[in-house]
Amino acid sequence: MGVPSLPIVSIPHELFGLSDKQIEEAADKLIDEIVRVLTTPREKLIEEFRSKNNIEEVEQKLSRPRVMPTQEKVKSRANAREATAAFYERGWTDGLPIIPPTEELVEEMLQFTDRKRDETIVKLAPRWGKATPEKIAVNAVMAGCLPEYMPVLVAAVEALGDPQFNLFALQATTNPVAPLLIVNGPVRNELKVNYSFGAFGPGWQANATLGRAIRLMLVNIGGGMPGTTDKAIHGHPAKFTFCAGENEEESPWEPLHVSRGLKKEVSAVTVVGVQAEHNFVVWDGTGESFLSVAANAMSAFATNNAFHAGTAVLVMNPGHAQIVSRLGYSRADVQKYMYDNAHISLGDLHRLEVPHYQLRRPKFGWDVHDAFMSITDKPDDIMVVVIGAVGAHGQFLPTFGDPTIPVTRPIAFKDGTPAASVYDFKNRKK
Repeated sequence: MGVPSLPIVSIPHELFGLSDKQIEEAADKLIDEIVRVLTTPREKLIEEFRSKNNIEEVEQKLSRPRVMPTQEKVKSRANAREATAAFYERGWTDGLPIIPPTEELVEEMLQFTDRKRDETIVKLAPRWGKATPEKIAVNAVMAGCLPEYMPVLVAAVEALGDPQFNLFALQATTNPVAPLLIVNGPVRNELKVNYSFGAFGPGWQANATLGRAIRLMLVNIGGGMPGTTDKAIHGHPAKFTFCAGENEEESPWEPLHVSRGLKKEVSAVTVVGVQAEHNFVVWDGTGESFLSVAANAMSAFATNNAFHAGTAVLVMNPGHAQIVSRLGYSRADVQKYMYDNAHISLGDLHRLEVPHYQLRRPKFGWDVHDAFMSITDKPDDIMVVVIGAVGAHGQFLPTFGDPTIPVTRPIAFKDGTPAASVYDFKNRKK
């Protein structure tokens, strides 16, 4: 990570599953090592820890590349396979083939931003690497992005770097959480972002490469290396790419970004830390059935939302949204219904003896065994978004919970003025 002689006392991950006594014994050993490090002469520590490479040891165990990213530039590589191999050996890819980020291709990306190429937009955790337009462009080219995608990526990176989003928590956790990008506004159609059939799936260049560019940045700038800083136990396919637009055209309600304080004509990106997708089916086509089934699907006992509360995401297809709207429900009404009905029995938690829920969410009546605990702490924490095509399916997206808060950023120029088109960036004076 650039500080080879930094003294580090490691806590073994295998503490998980040990008894309290075993954990105490392990902690005692750690205290002894901490005392040793604090009382050893500095010069001796530098020599000792410079000879160690804890990251390399882990990567060898995982058969990962063992060269950390540098500032090396790629001037030209005619052979994409050769470039992919070279980048993979250095730990700079997601395991898939990349497009070599030549200076020419990077420069094309930079034509779509009004920021200086070396300007720090945000710092990405846990390495706190500087996300500059040039670094964003390099990763975007590698991912296969078109140059006109650059303004969306800048807005997304700004959102990821917002302290409320708490990227550090997402990057360094055993949870499979991944950032979901939800795109709103005119830019969806301008860049052909999919928001209908298969919006979360393959087949659309904008969705696939925008999400992938973000993942490459989280690795190469943020330092979220699988198995080293990123300790996700199972991982998640969404860690390759996770991006979709909202189906504003068929939604009966205001777009998501409008409900979050922006004007409808503004394009925007919202980032949400999502664990996975939980699909549910409502066959009979009535609004009452949808609401009931959706609330049941969201009453998931072991999600981070049940444990941590925070934001939970309900993805409605436009058909269900229109049916529910005809019953007189606004987006806020759906949020309130889910808050009131997507809940967990406290009696079940008591019977299963899981006291950690009580420690995390003390506001509920834990002394009343027949009470219920809502999946979130307030109705506004249930994000309702319309994505997909008309049909029988809906989705509950459990999130990382309250360690992260969704963030929305407009696609705008450096001075904050929203852009009417991504092409407005190309000739704007830097």
